[in-house]
Amino acid sequence: MPLPPPVAREELHLRRIELRGYRREDALYEVEARITDTKSQALKLDHGSVLPPGAALHDMWIRMVVDEDLVVHDIVASTDASPFEICREAIDSLAQLKGLRIGPGWSAAVKQRLAGATGCTHLTELLIPIATTAFQTLSPVRQARPVAMTLQGKPAKINSCYAYASNRSVVKRRWPEFYDGPKSE
Repeated sequence: MPLPPPVAREELHLRRIELRGYRREDALYEVEARITDTKSQALKLDHGSVLPPGAALHDMWIRMVVDEDLVVHDIVASTDASPFEICREAIDSLAQLKGLRIGPGWSAAVKQRLAGATGCTHLTELLIPIATTAFQTLSPVRQARPVAMTLQGKPAKINSCYAYASNRSVVKRRWPEFYDGPKSE
């Protein structure tokens, strides 16, 4: 385990998130995501029934279809388990994402369209790692394209995350002319 050993503890909740990316035969791409929540102890639900230990409190799916430019062509969802029957109705709100492009501002756009009573919190949260998974699914497509450049003629990746910081080894190796870290002797 990469973390230090924990203090003695009892598991109360387990959330599983699974995401998979696919290339379709029609030249589009899909990301399927599933979120499940279970409890290790029985849980009394709002309507009076009792959820047994290990049974799904939440079991929700999303399938998003994107093109090579990460534009959303379709999105469908399913709620197989939730604490309230009415939660299933929230899946229709995801249609608002059709036509959006995954890229800078995606998270804000998703939260704006699905905020509060408009959407399901769990499905909305799942859309953030779906975007990352779509991005990773299309990495071979992106790698075959020329490097995106800023208006200043610098690779757009520089300073986009920790690894691509202009003073780190990745930039030094890939774009030495833009490296501004310590000079080696």
